[in-house]
Amino acid sequence: MQRFLSAVLIGIASITLSTSALAQGSTGSDQLREFVRNSKTAEGDFVQQQLRAPKVNEPQDKGLKVVRQTQGHFVFQRPGRFVWDTQKPYEQKLIANGNQLILWDKDLNQATFRPAGQALASTPAAILFGENSLDQHFDLIDGEERLGMKWVALVPKKDPNAKKQNDLPYTKISIGMSNGLPKALELMDGLGSVVLVTLDKIQLNVNLPANRFNFTPPAGAEVLRLN
Repeated sequence: MQRFLSAVLIGIASITLSTSALAQGSTGSDQLREFVRNSKTAEGDFVQQQLRAPKVNEPQDKGLKVVRQTQGHFVFQRPGRFVWDTQKPYEQKLIANGNQLILWDKDLNQATFRPAGQALASTPAAILFGENSLDQHFDLIDGEERLGMKWVALVPKKDPNAKKQNDLPYTKISIGMSNGLPKALELMDGLGSVVLVTLDKIQLNVNLPANRFNFTPPAGAEVLRLN
């Protein structure tokens, strides 16, 4: 699985992220903590792939198969505000404004509003951009170096007072760091499916307009409000 993910990353267009003042010798977890502390706002481009294991009637030597790929632009402002703007192959926006999580689907002409909560926490964007302190919710474990990135596993911390533990739908969360910036995110579930996100052209601490995370459905759109 890891060899295939490496091959997928190689096949994606090369990523030219800005360098930071972090020393090359810093661990991946140190780089990730520093990124979270210092990045109040940012924007850039993303490619997101949904991967799965081959079915019984498919060749088993090809590793995981790409079943869906999207790409677009992201913007975030800590804590908990972001726009995950999918532009290809369809237009769809996922918007977190601090109170609500909004999904806008242009083809369906439909906007779905729900309270920010566990639905927000399970999104790749929120894992990268939602928390001011990852250490409050995750143990950061340094892993291997691959493709010029230092990988960090995020293991949800156990809360002895919680009625349920780790409601996230992923069995493994890893972030690839290089030069102080996240370049890739791998999310694996218990069924062998993988979400792989690569980030490009990140600009840190950009000035954002006050209404950047507001969204008003266009006239005639279907609006769903979920509790």
